[in-house]
Amino acid sequence: LLEEFNIARLRKTPSIALSGGERRRCEIARSLAGRPNYMLLDEPFAGIDPIAVGDIQELVRHLKGRGIGVLITDHNVRETLGLIDRAYIIHAGRVLMEGSADDVVSHPEVRRLYLGEDFRL
Repeated sequence: LLEEFNIARLRKTPSIALSGGERRRCEIARSLAGRPNYMLLDEPFAGIDPIAVGDIQELVRHLKGRGIGVLITDHNVRETLGLIDRAYIIHAGRVLMEGSADDVVSHPEVRRLYLGEDFRL
């Protein structure tokens, strides 16, 4: 897993010294040690730099390629919509809509409440 996630060089580094992206990669690799069928990634793009965002997106694609289901909860719509097969938009405690990334972006109520009229993928 260390090699697979490009973190072997961090093996002896204290976690306090890791960047946000390095920490995220270590968290995901550690969770894979249990051989899950599904993973929940809660706010995986929060608090990391743009380069690390791309790294995490690639890791999610890698997980999908391994046949692992990935459930992402995140407020970073642009970063998340490029990864998903299906989205659920929750508003006021209820599912407002569900569908593909294109469905989300084209939904008038989602645009009004969350994305803004000028939002583009």
